[in-house]
Amino acid sequence: MLYNLPITEARHELTSLPEKLTQEGSTLAITRRGKPVLAVMTWQHYEAILETLEILSDANLMTNLRQGIEEAKAGQGLDWESVKLDLAL
Repeated sequence: MLYNLPITEARHELTSLPEKLTQEGSTLAITRRGKPVLAVMTWQHYEAILETLEILSDANLMTNLRQGIEEAKAGQGLDWESVKLDLAL
């Protein structure tokens, strides 16, 4: 969830922002004169964005992902029990 906080209020609430972000959502837009100028988010959210960008920028990985999605839609996947048996060998 994204919510806005004026920069003057953010300055006073800086030490409580981690708790506020955890309770109310993972992203905060700091505004100046009503326009967003900064984004503040939990570290977990930041890492998730970085990981997503890494995946999206890897052409080989995206090709494999698209192929896997198509195979799953076509019902060509393997059931979990069979995979576990193969991994145990």
